[in-house]
Amino acid sequence: MLKRLTPRLIIIGIAIAIAGILLYPTIRYETLSQEEKNQLRQQGELAELESKIIRRGLDLQGGIHLVLEVDVPTLVQNIATNKSQQFNQVFAEAESRISTSEEPFLNLLQEEATQADLRLVRYFPDRGVTNEEVVSSLREEANDAINRALEIIRNRVDQFGVSEPTIQKVGNRRIIVELAGIQDPARARDLIQTTALLEFKLLKEPELVNETIQKIDRVLRREKGQLAETLGDTTAGDTISVEDTSDVEEGGVAREEAVSVSELFGEVGGDTAGQDTTAAESTVVVDQQVFEEKPFTALLRNFQNQIGVPQKNRNAVQRILNMERVQKVIPPNSEFLWSSNADPLPGATGGNQEFYTLYMVNEEASLQGGVVTDAQATLGGTGSQAAGQPVVYLDMNSQGARTWGRVTGANIGRRVAIVLDDRIHMAPVIRSKITQGRTQIEGMANMEEAKDIAIVLRAGALPAPVDIIEERTVGPSLGSDSIRKGTMATIIGLILVLVFMVFYYKLSGLIADFALVLNLVFILAILAALGATLTLPGIAGLILTVGLSVDANVLIFDRIREELRKGKTVRAAIDSGYGNALRTIIDANVTTILAALVLMQFGTGPIKGFAVVLFWGIVSSMFTAIFITRTVYQMFVERSTVQELSI
Repeated sequence: MLKRLTPRLIIIGIAIAIAGILLYPTIRYETLSQEEKNQLRQQGELAELESKIIRRGLDLQGGIHLVLEVDVPTLVQNIATNKSQQFNQVFAEAESRISTSEEPFLNLLQEEATQADLRLVRYFPDRGVTNEEVVSSLREEANDAINRALEIIRNRVDQFGVSEPTIQKVGNRRIIVELAGIQDPARARDLIQTTALLEFKLLKEPELVNETIQKIDRVLRREKGQLAETLGDTTAGDTISVEDTSDVEEGGVAREEAVSVSELFGEVGGDTAGQDTTAAESTVVVDQQVFEEKPFTALLRNFQNQIGVPQKNRNAVQRILNMERVQKVIPPNSEFLWSSNADPLPGATGGNQEFYTLYMVNEEASLQGGVVTDAQATLGGTGSQAAGQPVVYLDMNSQGARTWGRVTGANIGRRVAIVLDDRIHMAPVIRSKITQGRTQIEGMANMEEAKDIAIVLRAGALPAPVDIIEERTVGPSLGSDSIRKGTMATIIGLILVLVFMVFYYKLSGLIADFALVLNLVFILAILAALGATLTLPGIAGLILTVGLSVDANVLIFDRIREELRKGKTVRAAIDSGYGNALRTIIDANVTTILAALVLMQFGTGPIKGFAVVLFWGIVSSMFTAIFITRTVYQMFVERSTVQELSI
């Protein structure tokens, strides 16, 4: 007689076996000690194990919570063309009012432009005629930029490998990002905030670079007081290594002498009588004679036919380049940019010092990174200059390949800088025309940096910078406390339901309890299979499922009781009870499933986590309450002649 139940038993057995296989990685992971986890991490096996476990959300295991705001003023500034002094003044006035006004920036810009009788159409062509029309067009552009930023951040985070992140738009300018289980918050912040503006810029001719440096030297000789203040504005205790580059052989060492700024230029900043200036006074190590004649050149170093700047001198050089009078002698369509990393220069004073490379490039890019279709991080091949070093290979679309071919074909023999977010990663010499758009970026510090650059290039550049206006780190202590309380609530709720079912339905209640335990196992197995994340709302959904899962059995058991009161046999009462209650059970659960589906589709964060657990909990409970409990009843009835049923 039991042969009829064999297919049912096989199905139940397979379901239990699959659930056990799916839950094994989670059970193994939770039972590992920290030492064992570290050992697996060193062997490279922990990541594979973690990919198969039930993940915990931000509220259970900690992570970071960020509130980002899109920098609309910078977006508008980047869109504007032919900017005049009057426009810059109006823009600055509008930007200064942001902190004290609740009005959006574009409204403030429109007000300031109207008051100054400034026609915005001059700077934003093809966006309307009146200021109202131009601002309306810019507002649409800003909204589109925020939506694009949302998608780009989502793509970056997905490729970063964070499980079940929360990324949602709030209002018109803000985006909330929640990343659970992040081990390196700084890296995640950098990945999200990086604008990833990739540009290819031609380097200026050496003759023009030398001429510009000489002009800067002349400006500084005339304004030694301002230079003294600039160099003196450093961190207390810093020593700036300043060396001659024009009269020293490459790799050689200049004559150096430790001299304070005040000794070079006299007292700076007025009367300092009665003040202790020793701690705040910076010293510079210079070849004093060269420094007197060529103040800017003395800060630089010539190596490998490039402009090198000792790491300690970098801030001083940047301050000089930012000086207003220095900016005026830099040729049009020209700018100075730094290398992404400092490199050692063997033979320098004090051992292998770190040197940045300073480049003078075209301000206008020959090609931008919007044409990049793919970016992959790998190690340089054997035989190349970057053999064994992290590199990123770029592929371009047809338009980019044509432009790149035209640029490289017209500038053979010149150097082109590959710039990412105003940092130059490399500046190779163009040897031949590149027609396929296949390009290689070198100069990454490590493979992680190369992978992050590849991610942001594949995901696209942010249309405007995003600022972190709020950051909260959820610590592991909060996660442990949440897990403990959530687990305790689940256990208490489960025990109460189990006890009630046994007390009210006796032996039949035990059968329902067995199905309830299996239901919990199946739910957790489904979460593990889907790679879903368990959160506090998810635990709430699990507790709710505990109550709902026995609801079907309550309906069935009451119908069986009614049939037994009518005088039917146990077998007939069971068949009739399941048959009559089935329609009601399906009706009740389908409506709950529909509600869960709506929450899954349109909900975000905690709501979605609750809905996922609720949906699969209802599906699993229908299987256990209807299929498994009836199979147990049939086994009981088939084995012997039952005259009474404990229910």
